[in-house]
Amino acid sequence: MTDSTSISVEELIGKHILIGITRLDYLGNEIERTQCHGYFESMDDVVHIRLEGTDEDFTLPPDLSTFQKAQPGEYRLRTTGEVVVNPDYLCVWTVHAPRPGTKPTERTKHA
Repeated sequence: MTDSTSISVEELIGKHILIGITRLDYLGNEIERTQCHGYFESMDDVVHIRLEGTDEDFTLPPDLSTFQKAQPGEYRLRTTGEVVVNPDYLCVWTVHAPRPGTKPTERTKHA
């Protein structure tokens, strides 16, 4: 994965981003998978991605270390079957649910 110091907000503005989010229960079992893509708009207290073909603002935590340059090629979204051709960057997150009865802590991290 690319070091966050090597990717700046300025470099990401307007770039095509392929996003993958996997949600796990507290035991590590997958409970949901989200895949989408769009264009990096801005970052303030969150990252703003304008989803492809919509005006929807999809937000992510402001952690640039989750962005890595994508290899050229076709990426098929398992959740929809859509094929994304030559995105500029990939952004992958894994979200771990807390154990029932425990106080939530930092639960989101990149894979």
